[in-house]
Amino acid sequence: MPDDLTAADLREWVTGLDVLFGRVAGRFGRVEPRRQARAYLLGLLAPIERKNGWQLAEAAGDATPDRMQRLLNSARWDPRQVRVDLREYVMEHLGHRDGVLIVDETGFLKKGDKSAGVQRQYSGTAGRVDNCQVGVFLAYASPLGRTLIDAELYLPRSWTDDHDRCARAGIPADAPFATKPMLARTMLARALQAGVPVSWVTADEAYGMDFKFRRFLEEHRLSYVVAVPRSQWIGTGWGGQIRADTATAQAPAEAWKRRSCGRGAKGERLYDWALASVRFEVEPGYQRWLLARRSLTPNARGERELAYYLCHAPAGTTLEDLITVAGSRWAIEECFQSAKNETGLDHYQVRRYDAWHRHITLAMLAHAYLAVTAAHSPKAQAGWSASHQPRSAVSWHT
Repeated sequence: MPDDLTAADLREWVTGLDVLFGRVAGRFGRVEPRRQARAYLLGLLAPIERKNGWQLAEAAGDATPDRMQRLLNSARWDPRQVRVDLREYVMEHLGHRDGVLIVDETGFLKKGDKSAGVQRQYSGTAGRVDNCQVGVFLAYASPLGRTLIDAELYLPRSWTDDHDRCARAGIPADAPFATKPMLARTMLARALQAGVPVSWVTADEAYGMDFKFRRFLEEHRLSYVVAVPRSQWIGTGWGGQIRADTATAQAPAEAWKRRSCGRGAKGERLYDWALASVRFEVEPGYQRWLLARRSLTPNARGERELAYYLCHAPAGTTLEDLITVAGSRWAIEECFQSAKNETGLDHYQVRRYDAWHRHITLAMLAHAYLAVTAAHSPKAQAGWSASHQPRSAVSWHT
């Protein structure tokens, strides 16, 4: 916390938390889970090392973690309804016509095979294949701030094909297998139905390479900048295609422009960028592009690393606009980092599907409170995480 924090500042922050919890209190039908949910939220915001059941119980003055576990495992409340209130709260305070919806996933390392959705799978958090759960998240970023607003637990086929195993973990009997891009589309549809103000969507290549994901965005008139692999085939018109890396290798030297895609912890994120119009049929008034990003310094192999993006937006959109959106994808990584460090996003010790959603929802609610408080209070901004400081076949643009 900043050294010049006053009693008035503290009272203002507590009042803000009371207002936020007042929005969701009605989702807990009985007094006991309502009180426990507030205690859980306060614990997630408290400066305690591990925000698991025992430590949250101690912070709340409970002798055992039984009440905290009951809140997550058996109390009657719907975390998705709480997320409706969360989304409305975020839009009220951080909503902006230039808002960006960001899709990404994060891993939660786990032992054993009982936790819902756990299996050996790739975890970006660990940077390797490991025994973990994977959550797909939706973040909202605007000039006013950024935070997480929705999440779904990914259930591999090893789970959805085993109904007895699902039943033991509290997974609904009718839960179908859904790919991560399918989960992302579900969350985006919820945000759009709720009227979230948004101009752009961005995502990494696991989603950007999915044709159905991109088509969903286009059908809903959402402009996008999505990462794709180097092997991504790019339509060239007249039935032809070319790989993203092949097209980029043909870019003339004058096509590359050095630009920043936003400030990071170490200053401006500078790269060389090149933009090419893609000859592919789109609806009137829209355009598709291939955007390439090249690092300024060579890696250990002496190569300047390249990244590729497919873009779809109104004709006349500038290179700078697309670069800004591409850079905004880091906002969700910053949200993951701060939510894990500060609101215990990954500190849970639950196995059931519904309990996972309940903890994650309350952790996102606490994170949104910090984001909104920081947006409205310079002192809160100074005391929060530093990562949240505002801040050929194709025709190359030269």
